Amino acid sequence: STRLGETMDALGNAASAARRARTMLLLVWTLLNAVSGLKADDGGMVEELVTEKEAEESHRQDSVNLLTFISLLTLTILTIWLFKHRRVRFLHETGLAMIYGLLVGVILRYGIPATSYHNKTPPSCSLKEGPSSTLLLNISGKFFEYTLKGEINFREIHNVEQNDMLRKVTFDPEVFFNILLPPIIFHAGYSLKKRHFFRNLGSIITYAFLGTAVSCFVIGNLMYGVVKLMRAVGQLTEKFYYTDCLFFGAIISATDPVTVLAIFNELHADGDLYALLFGESVMNDAVAIVLSSSIVAYQPAGANTHMFDASAFFKSVGIFLGIFSGSFVMGAATGVVTALVTKFTKLHCFPLLETALFFLMSWSTFLLAEACGFTGVVAVLFCGITQAHYTSNNLSEESTKRTKQLFEVLHFLAENFIFSYMGLALFTFQKHIFSPIFIIGAFVAIFIGRALNIYPLSFLLNLGRRDKIRGNFQHMMMFAGLRGAMAFALAIRDTATSARQMMFTTTLLIVFFTVWVFGGGTTPMLSWLHIRVGVDPDQDLDGNQDEGQSKTKQESAWLFRLWYTFDHNYLKPILTHSGPPLTSTLPSYCGPLASCLTSPRAYENHEQLRDPDTDLIHNDADLTFTFGDTAITANGASTSRADATGGLGWSTNGKRSGSTSEEALERELDSREQELLSRGTRLVFPMEDHI
Repeated sequence: STRLGETMDALGNAASAARRARTMLLLVWTLLNAVSGLKADDGGMVEELVTEKEAEESHRQDSVNLLTFISLLTLTILTIWLFKHRRVRFLHETGLAMIYGLLVGVILRYGIPATSYHNKTPPSCSLKEGPSSTLLLNISGKFFEYTLKGEINFREIHNVEQNDMLRKVTFDPEVFFNILLPPIIFHAGYSLKKRHFFRNLGSIITYAFLGTAVSCFVIGNLMYGVVKLMRAVGQLTEKFYYTDCLFFGAIISATDPVTVLAIFNELHADGDLYALLFGESVMNDAVAIVLSSSIVAYQPAGANTHMFDASAFFKSVGIFLGIFSGSFVMGAATGVVTALVTKFTKLHCFPLLETALFFLMSWSTFLLAEACGFTGVVAVLFCGITQAHYTSNNLSEESTKRTKQLFEVLHFLAENFIFSYMGLALFTFQKHIFSPIFIIGAFVAIFIGRALNIYPLSFLLNLGRRDKIRGNFQHMMMFAGLRGAMAFALAIRDTATSARQMMFTTTLLIVFFTVWVFGGGTTPMLSWLHIRVGVDPDQDLDGNQDEGQSKTKQESAWLFRLWYTFDHNYLKPILTHSGPPLTSTLPSYCGPLASCLTSPRAYENHEQLRDPDTDLIHNDADLTFTFGDTAITANGASTSRADATGGLGWSTNGKRSGSTSEEALERELDSREQELLSRGTRLVFPMEDHI
């Protein structure tokens, strides 16, 4: 029993020791887990701190980049003031912006050391297919997403590409299209000088549409020959198709004579020449972007997608017409909607809200057209023209001033920002391909293309014009074919292939040369070609009429008079507070609808017959009004509505024929006033001279 007791005590002690060991093991395991958790937490905290530091550094870098561009614009503005104060005209503000951009680009390229993210050799992998735009990596159970930035030159993998400043000052091309281009294009349409523009509307459309197409195909075919030459001498090994040459011809055909036009405006050069250059540049920007889109959409059937195919060609033509017409309709429709909103609401009582709505509706036109597959440039251009023609009549006086000044400032800043970025991109853009043969060939091609655009079309237009496009005008238009913001924006939008990169580099050099050389030589060229300066546009219109230099009857007396009559009788009264009441122009059975659409202010406006757009008609016909059932002409004659040429409109030869016509018109108005008042309408005709 004694031994059994000892054995039991030994077993108890062993069990107790086992329990103590088990407890110790559990405690050690718990401590190890705790330490492991602390290490994991420390690693997560370190990772979060690194991420926050990188985010803070990125934010600081972005602020420095924006500050750089703001400093460039500030320096440009101060230099512009100095140049204007000293009356220096050999260099325009856009040229200055490019020079300052070049200087900053040199500093960023060569003055700031590279800061690489990695110092080791990058890992290698082989893929059967090209990389997608997004890459997902699984690292120890954690997934990381990377975005494709593009191909990097191996020689610069630790140098230029990895420099934070150079990488971040290269903007996304969509920034130019969605942010910077809309105010530039809208301002061109909103500030359009309609009198001279519509006097030369037929010629402007001819230069913009037919001339741009001619220039595109001439440049494209010449550059295709240059490409063949480069292949023959071994200077080109990458793919460069005929459609690429046509695409280059389309984007480089977009003229932007901003320097020339600024000097013309400052010197008050001939109004018709200004209108021809301005109208062509505004319209052919729209044509060039739609033409380039049509060329990109050219997809022949079959194995070789770069050979000529008739069905694909006509499909591209249909795409061109569809995109242009759809963009035009969308831009005009947005302007009409804005006009109706400002007419049938009392937003004019709140100028701030009115200006904000006008701004947002105008800008949204561009984005809406792009979202619908159309071209925002065309849409916002015609939106600006529509807003100026209709909506501006409904705005309060304060909002009218605000909108004009707002878009003028935005246009100025956006344009100079783009030109500054051009200078910067010459050194910071990492995909330049400088080909001397291609660059020299491009300069020769655009010169020939411009010549075949201006001179033959001017000859054809002069066959039907009374006011001939004189030889010195043609030479000036040839000289003023500068390239600018639109060509640059179209070229930088796609730089994926070596062909597009070569186009971008060449376009950049062409813009530099034309802005500096041709823009700087504008004033001497005006003097050398004996083009009038110091011309008052209003007196110029009078003088042209006295000399018999009027628009052709096809442009003024027929086409535009039909449009003006319809616009003044129906569109203006529907969309604005101006114009005659619809109760006087619509048939009697439309009375309720006319009363609903006519603004009460139309009855209160004592100068409702005075429409600024009457200045646009210059022909040999008499001034004719149709009001109610009565037509009144400026020579004192009156006819019934059945004998009238239609609608409430006028056509004038620019000046009153004399006091006899005025007295006859006064007598006619006096005799008709009571009859018109009995219909609920007051007729008041201003007798002061207007051109």
